[in-house]
Amino acid sequence: MAETLSSLEAERRSLLRRFGELGDFRPGSITATSGRCGNPHCHCHRSGEAGHGPNLRLTCKRGGKTVTETFPTLAAQRKAEREVAEFHQYQQLSRSFVEVNAEICRQRPVTEGGERREEEKQRPKSSSRKSLGK
Repeated sequence: MAETLSSLEAERRSLLRRFGELGDFRPGSITATSGRCGNPHCHCHRSGEAGHGPNLRLTCKRGGKTVTETFPTLAAQRKAEREVAEFHQYQQLSRSFVEVNAEICRQRPVTEGGERREEEKQRPKSSSRKSLGK
């Protein structure tokens, strides 16, 4: 069942309100890394031993470069997780907003007449003067 223009406009207003309700957000991915340290006497260099980690990091693009942040505390990690989740919510709202607006544009009737105005019909006349370069 196709939605009416007025219901689409109401949905757009609702989406705009939801944009205003978003909290702090930032793009990125939280990933886990593991590995061995530089100390050759550490347990991580023994055969069969697991390396250090998992260490969680936030990775994102800034100015065309990949930037990685480590978390100094568990609270900083939880904060970043909330911000990334909020960014995903922003992305979903943005996609929905674009879809609703596209449908509104398709359904909204054309308000101006189908005839072209007189000034649109006339083409500029070509010059009757000859080029001086010849």
